[in-house]
Amino acid sequence: MRKTSCLRDFTKYASLNVLGMLGLSCYILADTFFVSKGLGANGLTALNLAIPIYSFIHGSGLMFGMGGATKYSIAKSQKDTNNANRIFTNTVVLALSFAAVFFILGMFFSGAIIQLLGADEVVFEMSKIYLQVILLFAPMFILNNVLLCFVRNDGAPQLSMLAMLGGSFSNIILDYVFMFPLGMGIFGAVLATGLAPIISMIILSPFFFQRKNHFHLKRCTISAKISTGVFSSGAPSLITEMSSGIVMIVFNAIILRLQGNVGVAAYGVIANLSLVVISIYTGIAQGVQPLLSSYHGKGDYATVQTLLRYALTTMLFVSGIIYSLVFFQAPRITSIFNSEQNAILQNIAVVGLKIYFVACIFTGFNIIMSIYFTSTEYARPAHIISILRGFILIIPMAFLLSSIGGMTGVWCVFPATELIVAGIGCILYFRFRKGMKVETENHK
Repeated sequence: MRKTSCLRDFTKYASLNVLGMLGLSCYILADTFFVSKGLGANGLTALNLAIPIYSFIHGSGLMFGMGGATKYSIAKSQKDTNNANRIFTNTVVLALSFAAVFFILGMFFSGAIIQLLGADEVVFEMSKIYLQVILLFAPMFILNNVLLCFVRNDGAPQLSMLAMLGGSFSNIILDYVFMFPLGMGIFGAVLATGLAPIISMIILSPFFFQRKNHFHLKRCTISAKISTGVFSSGAPSLITEMSSGIVMIVFNAIILRLQGNVGVAAYGVIANLSLVVISIYTGIAQGVQPLLSSYHGKGDYATVQTLLRYALTTMLFVSGIIYSLVFFQAPRITSIFNSEQNAILQNIAVVGLKIYFVACIFTGFNIIMSIYFTSTEYARPAHIISILRGFILIIPMAFLLSSIGGMTGVWCVFPATELIVAGIGCILYFRFRKGMKVETENHK
């Protein structure tokens, strides 16, 4: 009966969160689609040069959201209401302080940043507009991520999903309205994206107005211990998202040298589709996180392991479906975003899709294992996985493989890196499993 209940809870949380994360990932995919239709290859290039900064903003929100909510869930399972509220308050203060930095960058430094990212005179103005508006809306993105994570960990995954989907669907509708009937160009696309988290939080608001929430802001000092715990538990989520941005910056620079703006536009299609695929794995991982944290807090090691098996099995099944679709439908997928029917863009993107997405299964494994470690308060192996795949391995691999194999080498970087990290992740799991079992049993 316990296994049946565990499977039911996993199915509920994971499925709802995957749907929600798919919706969240469509913020940028919708922009990619409508910009490609309205502004062509140059628009795609401008978008792809600015998008990495969105990854930093989104990652910061997830760091505070996942880090704070993980600590909150453990405190809640241990009936420590006072500490749970202190964790929420500290998380909100830290998140808004971080958001202020992005806002200031948007006010004064967006032009300088976009020049550093490699925009030429053809796409500079479009890239600058997109980047500046994204940065100015950073407080909304970050606060929305924090509230989504806490609401999910407070026993309302359905509402969290509805809020994510509501924000995403509003973005799609507003993208079309702003770009085409109103003719607002790339500013319309990014304005629609910036309004989406506000709409998401409006959908969440009844949860607070009706006092269904068990977490509250309270007057307290900012605790160094709580802040460190939030940063430590949330850092892998930040690194995962930041790595997407850093990889895009590095790949953009390499591809500009190899294939120019058209190559960057082709990579934009692949990279933004990759964000959607990664969101599925993130959805599975974030969906199982409240359950892992709760059972870990109760000292139920057996159920923690059962939940991990469910998550990995689901990931394997989903990976098979995703890669089959990408492999057999690559030309059709590319043509959706290739409004000008650019033959060079089409050829580069089709080849890239088939190679790049070999990484699916390894990426899914790495994301789930990282969340598994942080949810059970073993942050060190999660940090190792995240840092390896985000910085230490992938950047040298990008320069090495691109110099050896050109564009084919570029596409091989992501799967090769994720494969190596997955092997290291397996070693870390078996190395730490015994210690985790002993420590969890000591909580009983």
